[in-house]
Amino acid sequence: MATKKQSGSFTAEERAAMKERAKELKSASGEQDVLDKIAEMPEDERAIAERIHAIAKEVAPQLAPKTWYGMPGWARDGKVAVFFQPAAKFKSRYSTLGFNDNAPIDDGDMWPTSFAVTRLTPEIERRIAELIRRAAG
Repeated sequence: MATKKQSGSFTAEERAAMKERAKELKSASGEQDVLDKIAEMPEDERAIAERIHAIAKEVAPQLAPKTWYGMPGWARDGKVAVFFQPAAKFKSRYSTLGFNDNAPIDDGDMWPTSFAVTRLTPEIERRIAELIRRAAG
């Protein structure tokens, strides 16, 4: 679990993510930065992130790899639309594949914007590919 936070304060993990984001805003992150962040992950999460990166490059080459709060992301028109949050980053129970509001994955009046990912299967990879394709517009 994430480091316990006091009322009105951020956890150490959240503060670290905000510092990473400030650093990202001062520089132009790109594919190498995404690959470096993936390389830092524990083996099981790294394997998932590497595959998601490969899927994104394959189905949505127009999305630009870009780090986002120290996580691998893929940007649409300069703004991160898709990101992978490894469980280890915030000491969470599971990793998530998330979509920001500029990713047009709308589906009726209510839809999920993040998905827990614990392992990849061919069916899950197909679902991820379709979501990323839709996120790319």
